[in-house]
Amino acid sequence: MKHTAIWSVIGTTALVTTLAACGSPSEQASGGEDAITVGATAVPHAEILEFVRDELAADAGLDIEIQEFTDYNQPNAALVQGELDANYFQHRPFLEEYLANNEDADLTYLDDVHLEAFGLYSDALGGVDDLGEGATIAVPNDGSNLGRALQLLQAQGLITLEEGAGDGATENDIADNPEGLEITPIEAAQLPRSLADVDAAVVNGNFALEANLAEEANTLALEDTEDNPYANGLVVDSADVDDEDLNKLDELLHSDEVGDFVEERWQGVVIPIEAGAAGQE
Repeated sequence: MKHTAIWSVIGTTALVTTLAACGSPSEQASGGEDAITVGATAVPHAEILEFVRDELAADAGLDIEIQEFTDYNQPNAALVQGELDANYFQHRPFLEEYLANNEDADLTYLDDVHLEAFGLYSDALGGVDDLGEGATIAVPNDGSNLGRALQLLQAQGLITLEEGAGDGATENDIADNPEGLEITPIEAAQLPRSLADVDAAVVNGNFALEANLAEEANTLALEDTEDNPYANGLVVDSADVDDEDLNKLDELLHSDEVGDFVEERWQGVVIPIEAGAAGQE
């Protein structure tokens, strides 16, 4: 089959859960290969990796250990410090922002694997038109995802951004806010819980999945998935770009088996992307 190419913290301490006891990257796995240690957020990233580990890795000669993170800051730091061999949780703009703020880091994004659409959700309101004067909207506070959230609000006609604001837009780039919406940036992982205190929230796809917002809240809007630059992919240390095992893992993440698993498991909420479809930057 082919998959059509369409297409993020919290507290100061990351909760890390080891999902497979295969030893550290330097230890020899039972099959003779070094275990690949991959850091990931829970849904859908760790679930996809679990499928690869349980169903595909052995036949490819791979031994995969998964470390689950609950924030967006620790996985890149752990990769830079050599605690991971790869991570799988972020899109290109997020990595680019991290690298711009961490000059000693040398990480490479391999390829897009899947897309999770941002959504505007509410516990109380039934549609975008119900967002009246002075309504409160929570958005993610990390740079690349803040801009992404504001772009979604603009696409819904709620605000207008300054020309050229782009994906790095902030609240200061709002040129027109006709309803006087109160836009409040908070930590991305807290957004689902914020729905009890705000009129609506723009929530990252993975956190919306974890909180089951499609069923537990009203979906007011979803971002356009066509030509979306926010697909998530595997990231490695730049010195390991040609590592055979890491490239095998990337190939497995783009396999038909993984694509079928993603499509069946998330029914279009998570969209698999064909290898190389978005090109390399």
